Order: sequence, then C-alpha cells, then structure tokens
Amino acid sequence: MKSQLGILPGVILCAVITGLATLLEMLEARLVGEAFLEALVLAILLGVIIRTAWQPGAMWRPGIHFSAKTLLEVAVVMLGASVSAKTVAALGVPLLISIAVVVAVAIVISYTIGRLLKLPRKMALLVACGNSICGNSAIAAVAPVIGADGHDIATSIAFTAVLGVITVLVLPLLVPLLHMSLTQYGVLAGLTVYAVPQVLAATLPIGALSNQIGTVVKLVRVLMLGPVVLMISLFASKLNEPGTVVVKRKLKLQQMVPWFIGGFLVMLLLRSADLIPHLALSPIKHIASVLTTVSMAALGLGVDLRAVAKAGVRVTAAVTISLIVLGVISLGLIRLLAIA
Repeated sequence: MKSQLGILPGVILCAVITGLATLLEMLEARLVGEAFLEALVLAILLGVIIRTAWQPGAMWRPGIHFSAKTLLEVAVVMLGASVSAKTVAALGVPLLISIAVVVAVAIVISYTIGRLLKLPRKMALLVACGNSICGNSAIAAVAPVIGADGHDIATSIAFTAVLGVITVLVLPLLVPLLHMSLTQYGVLAGLTVYAVPQVLAATLPIGALSNQIGTVVKLVRVLMLGPVVLMISLFASKLNEPGTVVVKRKLKLQQMVPWFIGGFLVMLLLRSADLIPHLALSPIKHIASVLTTVSMAALGLGVDLRAVAKAGVRVTAAVTISLIVLGVISLGLIRLLAIA
C-alpha cells in the first residue's frame, strides 16, 4: 500500500499536466481552427517548462518515474492491438534487415565521431548506443557491461532526454518539407527517434499509419539491443583507459529484451488472429493514447536543461552530429528501398 501511495503525487502531477495539455489543444483548435501542437507535444513542453522553473522533490519522483516508464510500457503493449501482422509484412524483409544494418553502421559512425571530438571511449560508446538503438534503455544496458561511471551515464541520459524532445518537435516539419508519405515518415521516425514514447509523440500527430509503422520499426531497432550488448561485452576490456579499475556488474536479460516488446508482439498476434473483440479496439486505443500523453508529461519533467548546459561543447557536438548522420542514413535507406 505504501508503495502505491508513494507514486500517487507524481502520477497526479503528470495527469494534471496531461489535462492542461488537452485543454490547450482544444483552445488552440477553437482559436485557429486546427491543433498544430497536439496534446502529446504540449505535455512534453509543459513538463520541460515546469522542470526548468521547479525541480520536483522526493515526494514527486517515484510517480514521475512510474509514469515515464511503467505507464508508457503498458501503453506500448496496448498499441499492439492497433497493429496487424499485415502491417509488419508490408514493411518487407529488405527493410527489416536494413534496420539491423543501420543500427550497426550508426553505432560505428557515432562512436568514431565521439572519439574524433576527444570524448572518452566509454562516453563515446554510450552516446553511440543511445543514439543508434533506444536512448536511455541502451545506455542503461551498455553501462554495466563496460563499467561506465555515473558522470558518463548521467551526461549521456541528459542529452538523450533533451535532444529526444527536440527531435519530436522538429521531425514532423520534414513531412511537408520533403513531401514524405505517411509510410516514409513512419520509417524515418522509427529509425531516428531515440525512445519508444518519443516515436509515439512524433508520429501520432501525423497519422495512424505513420504511428503503426514507426512503432514497429522502432521495436525492431530495440530488439537489436540484446545482440549489441552481447557483442560489446566481448570487447569491453579494450575500452578501459590506462589504469582504470573495472567493477563488473551482472546484466539482466530484461535489460537486453524489455518485457513490453513481448507484450506488444502478443497483442499484435491476437489482433491478427481476430481474437480481440472489435468493440474493444477503440477503447484500448484511447486508453493507450491517454497513458502515452501522461508519459510525455513525465518525460518533460525528466529533462534537466541545466545538466546539459554543464556537459560541454564536445559532448553536445558529438550527440548532435551523430543524430544528424543517423537521419541522413535513414533518408538514404528510404530512397534506396524505394519506400512509397
């Protein structure tokens, strides 16, 4: 009971921000005739503004963490009910294989950029994996394998949070600029956006098809985390700077293969087999949307702009350039595979 009560303040805070974001979306639609900023994006922005003006204390943190992680994972599982096997099959084997190639190439290029900018080896690898796979989850999984210290982890995660929000806000602008279809944009978002919740925020305002494709592509990217972590573990000792004492930590299977991926796939299979009642599909989708928006508010509350400001120019340049390179590679892949 205590643990349940412990998360209430933070969850209520995120829910209030979600309510404000929804009201702002409705007000925006009434004043200008269209909601250019969806509640998802507004929730992130409100969260960032609140965090910049006020740092939540110990009372709020458990609920904020629960909203950003657990509620989001539940929402991802529920979104599996809106995707069928036909959608996955429509992506085609060449794209699915290409996703793995893009992840591998992006890690190598991002790590190289970090080293050229004089970042420590472990920091460069954390940035590379965070950029190329799944943001915080990748950083958290790789860190114990290479024995990264707290400063490197905190800095990498801070940049993931801030640039992730910037990407969510900027990426939809490419749709009219590059004349992208819903399918093309879904692939681009799935390949470039850091984390699953950010993919949802970047694609839902554009269209349901973009959301479905972006989610599937992103989850395939996340599935690369296990093989990448295993590969890195084979070469982890070579990343140590001279004189470094490494404390080995045991890596849990769940860090390499998050549970919500399995849940998403189960829901997808149930939907494909027509085992989910059609009357339930709309409520499931609505609940998933609300939970996602609450998670976006929590995500915004987790963005510490001050931590990023302290990180320095080299880290900023490494993360930003790596993200741009990943975007260019992804656009090239879309053209190469002639995705319509």
